[in-house]
Amino acid sequence: MTTNEVRITKADAFKKIAEKRTVRVLDSLRLLGQCANRRSYEYNDAQVNKIFREIRSALSGTEQRFKDGNRKTQFKL
Repeated sequence: MTTNEVRITKADAFKKIAEKRTVRVLDSLRLLGQCANRRSYEYNDAQVNKIFREIRSALSGTEQRFKDGNRKTQFKL
């Protein structure tokens, strides 16, 4: 490593990427919330339930990946 190189730790890299991605997710959720404006959009309860069921499923899966770490799940029948 030369004197001009700065070593980025894995923790620093995680913080940088995770913050950017979290902001992007939150912005997307805010934008999705704008679809609730009934003056501009028409939707039904089934559509709303499907949207949030999918979001909860994706969120739960992502959270589980953090809890499991790098452990790989074994295939079982």
